[in-house]
Amino acid sequence: MSRVLGVVRWFVTGHAVAIFAQPVFAGSYLIGDYDMLALHALGADVVFYLGVAQLVPTAVLWRRDGVRWPFWASLLLAVGESGQYFAGVAGALDLHVPLGVALVTLASIMVFAIWRTGARR
Repeated sequence: MSRVLGVVRWFVTGHAVAIFAQPVFAGSYLIGDYDMLALHALGADVVFYLGVAQLVPTAVLWRRDGVRWPFWASLLLAVGESGQYFAGVAGALDLHVPLGVALVTLASIMVFAIWRTGARR
């Protein structure tokens, strides 16, 4: 296993953990713990910054080993997270909730794929 692949695996995993926490924070807010909205907003920042940072090691992996899919999947996540952020700020829950489900799904697939198969072309 290359060192870069190890770094990508940890970024993808950390990013997924941050994404998985978001519905927990939102759910706690929706059942009446109104302080959780601030934690959900902070989580959105963390998720976005991890997503953008994840682009760097995936680009290095592409450059060194020729494996493209982690970069493109990470870029899709980062773009989706941007839309997710703005939909949340605007209160557009009709977009925010299904997009959140899609992002959690993509992050889950990435974790499974990067750890199970490594990074194959």
